[in-house]
Amino acid sequence: MVTGGIVPDDKDWTWVLTRACPDCGFDPATVHPTGVAGRIRRDAAAWVTRLAQPGVRVRPAPGVWSHLEYGCHIRDVHRIFDHRVQLMLTEPDPLFPNWDQDATAIADDYGSQDPGVVAGELCDAATAVADRYDRVSDDGWNRRGLRSNGSEFTVATIAVYHLHDIVHHAWDVSGRDSGFS
Repeated sequence: MVTGGIVPDDKDWTWVLTRACPDCGFDPATVHPTGVAGRIRRDAAAWVTRLAQPGVRVRPAPGVWSHLEYGCHIRDVHRIFDHRVQLMLTEPDPLFPNWDQDATAIADDYGSQDPGVVAGELCDAATAVADRYDRVSDDGWNRRGLRSNGSEFTVATIAVYHLHDIVHHAWDVSGRDSGFS
């Protein structure tokens, strides 16, 4: 379903765990899971700047989210991954609840949110998940979790998958290398 001119992304992006993304240049082979937290914090700081720019609510083209909408999505991505990692670290082989990112964007009316509030919430969510990654013990990186479609992750692979998500969206809004790949 197309809503607000945006075509939902229903691709399975788990391939980014085994090969470089041809769009954003993210290469999972260059990422160590213990380095993800710092990169999440740096990306959050860049979003504060992006969300303070004029025209943050303007969609650059039909079917493309505004910087504000992307910022809301990144905030929610951090919250979702924080919850999933928490489940993986406290439960045996948890099944992650489904998250329909497009339904969330509509239900939460991303485009009408306050950019300053979103910037603060994004930083808080990024800090929370980065702190969680920083606290993973050596043996915790191998704990598993499952998406409803059967995709299996370890804490290590979900950290890399999470990082690709935010690097890719930084590339989406900048149209060039985000500096995080």
